[in-house]
Amino acid sequence: MTESQVKSALFEAFQGDVWVFANGTFLPELSSTIEGVEVSKLSDKPETALGSIAKASKDPFAALNQASFVDGIFISVPKKAQIEKPILMLSFNKENEGQVIQPRVWIEVGDFSEVTFLDQSISLSDSAYFVNKVVEVKGGVNSQISYYRLQHEGKNAIEVSNIETDIQQDAKFTSVNISLSGDMVRNNLSLNLLGSNSEGNMFGVYLLHGKTHVDNHTNVDHTIPHAESNELYKGILADQSRGVFNGKIFVRQDAQKTNAFQQNNNILLSDDAIVNTKPQLEIWADDVKCSHGCTVGQLDEEALFYLQARGIDKTSAKGLLLYAFAGEVLEKIEEESFRNHVVNLIQERLGSKF
Repeated sequence: MTESQVKSALFEAFQGDVWVFANGTFLPELSSTIEGVEVSKLSDKPETALGSIAKASKDPFAALNQASFVDGIFISVPKKAQIEKPILMLSFNKENEGQVIQPRVWIEVGDFSEVTFLDQSISLSDSAYFVNKVVEVKGGVNSQISYYRLQHEGKNAIEVSNIETDIQQDAKFTSVNISLSGDMVRNNLSLNLLGSNSEGNMFGVYLLHGKTHVDNHTNVDHTIPHAESNELYKGILADQSRGVFNGKIFVRQDAQKTNAFQQNNNILLSDDAIVNTKPQLEIWADDVKCSHGCTVGQLDEEALFYLQARGIDKTSAKGLLLYAFAGEVLEKIEEESFRNHVVNLIQERLGSKF
């Protein structure tokens, strides 16, 4: 990897720090250093409770990663740290046919700290390769963590990602996952609410074409009273693409006064596109406010006709309606430059593929 390759991958108006990875290996010589934030190899941190959040016993791909990764990265944000600039984790997957890449990341955020992570994958070719990524996040008391992820692998890539998070009292974790490409993709996202007044937000958009297959599997575990979770995933599927949403909210018996909301909405743009959606609630407490639901449908023909009747051509009208559909999730990305980058990619896709 070269510095020029890194610079060319940065999106317009980005003002933040960059950590660079190549085939899952951290490259400190091309990465920023942030005062107060510790970044080191996992091999230098043998005391790290690796696998305590993403348990190998519960997921075979997490087990495969734990058995096979060469080295990972340890990230520690100290107590009472306000990291004002976003941290971009830029992962380059290089052009090795048949490559198996096993990235491993451990993130711990101290009490009363605030940080935003941007996670972007970039393919340098259309070679076939397999990425099996595990990220464990540990949020302290009253920590504020935003994790925005852009999954944009090569068209022949297979990717499995496990992002698993524990947060404590008064903490807030917000995830936005954008899936745009790849051959087969599975995104596993789990959140454990371990302290009262904690809040978890999980949002996602999958915008699929060709024969791309994307699974989104989410799990929220409410273990204590007075916690809240919000979940909204939206899918737009064209051609022969396949989408899966399998979300579960688990409310334990002691988790009274829980608020939990889950919704999955989908638009199919062809007769050959398929989505399987399964929102789930498992509630063992009796004083809760919970809801879940899903929709699958086509583009609103009346709205499309309305826009065309006002001089907007059909392709543009369709793009506007689809962008408005996805926009409810995109506006959850508070980091402006990253949001604009994602919006540009989606608008380009809507104009060229749909």
